[in-house]
Amino acid sequence: MTTVNLRPGESQDQLLRRFRKKVAKSGVLSTVRRKRWFISKSELRRIQKKKAKSRKPSH
Repeated sequence: MTTVNLRPGESQDQLLRRFRKKVAKSGVLSTVRRKRWFISKSELRRIQKKKAKSRKPSH
């Protein structure tokens, strides 16, 4: 769990900016987005193969 404490003389905007930065750095949101729906291992492999194929340049 990410927590931030209000520093003396710090505005709410600065606190919120620092909190968002910490959350982004910890990777919590990306994990939540990835685990939002269950994807079976075979489906995950199929998706990864498809992505790899599209990344590979065809000559």
